[in-house]
Amino acid sequence: MRRLALAAGSAVLATVWLGPFLTEWRGSFASGMVAHMAVVAIASPLIAVGLPDRLRPGPGMPAALPVLASLFELLVVWGWHAPAARELVESWSAITVLEQTSFLAAGLLLWSTSFAGRERIHAATGAGALLLTSIHMTLLGALLALSPRPLYGAGEITCFGVVLDAGQDQQLGGVIMLAVGAVVYLLGGLRLAGRLLSHEGKPAAT
Repeated sequence: MRRLALAAGSAVLATVWLGPFLTEWRGSFASGMVAHMAVVAIASPLIAVGLPDRLRPGPGMPAALPVLASLFELLVVWGWHAPAARELVESWSAITVLEQTSFLAAGLLLWSTSFAGRERIHAATGAGALLLTSIHMTLLGALLALSPRPLYGAGEITCFGVVLDAGQDQQLGGVIMLAVGAVVYLLGGLRLAGRLLSHEGKPAAT
């Protein structure tokens, strides 16, 4: 199971990083959002599941670490979606590599710490961290989708073989964040919340 998850996560990364999302469609915000969501919400949890034990957080992990990881991801995500940062990503390949590496690092840290440990406190902080991430991705996705003017570039952009204007491209990117990022993190948080409730339902040891 772990090997399969690790292989699947690595395949997602290869598809995103070697495909057209960051090359041919580099100037499209929606294409960049597909790459972003694929890294943090699909590849990262799969790779986190597939990590060998020596690379996984241990049961003695500080309970607050998932929340700190969530805050780190918030800074990474919102920082790279600032218009000035987006312009640098589109202009310089080295900055694109830095952006994608930081997305992967933030995603792996959050998913691996959120599901580490079997104590109630770990389930509680992990659930809170994933739900916090879902909330801030929902907010950012809604702001991007509902913005009255484009924040990134101008003119027409070709993405997924379709010609879009800058506003449509941004709106599509916001919808992708809402449909993938916000939902995946919400589901992860709810799963941990369910684990927390199952702990509460267990009879006390005598």
